[in-house]
Amino acid sequence: MKYLVMVQGSQADYEAMAGRGSAQYPAWDKAQLQAMFDHMNAVTEDAAARGEMVDAQGLAAPSTTRFVTVDGDGEPVVTDGPYAETKEVLAGYWVLDCASLERVTEIAAQVARCPVPPGSPDYPVVIRPIDETGPGQD
Repeated sequence: MKYLVMVQGSQADYEAMAGRGSAQYPAWDKAQLQAMFDHMNAVTEDAAARGEMVDAQGLAAPSTTRFVTVDGDGEPVVTDGPYAETKEVLAGYWVLDCASLERVTEIAAQVARCPVPPGSPDYPVVIRPIDETGPGQD
């Protein structure tokens, strides 16, 4: 079965990773950033070696987000995002094809063990099964 494994974050996390920390989000140094990238790459490489990898991507900072809606005439309305009240956003993801929920949970636990600077916020790693039963699905 395919699963979406999601890592959460916030704009403040992206700022901290760029060296601009705050009281709740300590600034990352180059070694800490490299350790995070090395950890995430190892998770990805292991899943690929096991034949479980479908896709994996880190996402750009939330400040680059755009929301698109349509007005009453069906014309696009584009606004900057995320909204000010947004606390957490999707920071990256893996699409994995795993034999069981237990296996994808093992991978999510590996992701959750990613090294971060002391005092950094703790986010859950979210697993969502991908529904492949709808129209047009194999």
